[in-house]
Amino acid sequence: DSNKNKHPAVLVIHENRGLNPYIEDVTRRLAVAGFLAFAPDALTPLGGYPGNDDEGRTMQAKRSSEEMTQDFIAAAKFLDDHSKSTGKVGAVGFCFGGGMVNQLAVLIPETIDAAVPFYGRQPATEDVSKIKAPLMIHYGELDSRINEGWPAFEKALAANNKVFEVFIYSQANHGFHNDSTPRYDEQAAKLAWERTVAFFNKYLT
Repeated sequence: DSNKNKHPAVLVIHENRGLNPYIEDVTRRLAVAGFLAFAPDALTPLGGYPGNDDEGRTMQAKRSSEEMTQDFIAAAKFLDDHSKSTGKVGAVGFCFGGGMVNQLAVLIPETIDAAVPFYGRQPATEDVSKIKAPLMIHYGELDSRINEGWPAFEKALAANNKVFEVFIYSQANHGFHNDSTPRYDEQAAKLAWERTVAFFNKYLT
């Protein structure tokens, strides 16, 4: 059976500071859960993640968002066509990566089969109709800057009959899943992660 060695794929999109050890760990967790997991580094053209988040953040701010979008589109298509991929592709991202996951769902709906944005910027409401993937959306209750875009996004998702579920974690901040920063919320992070893996199992396997 040629499918025996194939796995559903998940693209992991880092925050606004490059491919750091936290995102590498998230990617390992997905691999352990049975997915072909891939985490590109948007800092590669600038020499790659510099070894600390502060420098990484400064470097990533120098990259054009349009070029980064094209990089992650290419990464999703790479997974779609990969010899060890079943052709089912999910995307999960955090902060900058959450916004990028929303963009990919809009821009390459034929490639993205399930999308999980963690506290990501919402797409333009007029683009929501293009989304085909079911969405699992995670927000921290205290993340007011990102959350103010949610009501319009929710309305557009509902109006276009999209499949989505949203979880807002009580007392959690932007970045609550990142266990390398003070904003980490262990309880919210574990629950959100269990839900994410179950969601990918449901829609990709």
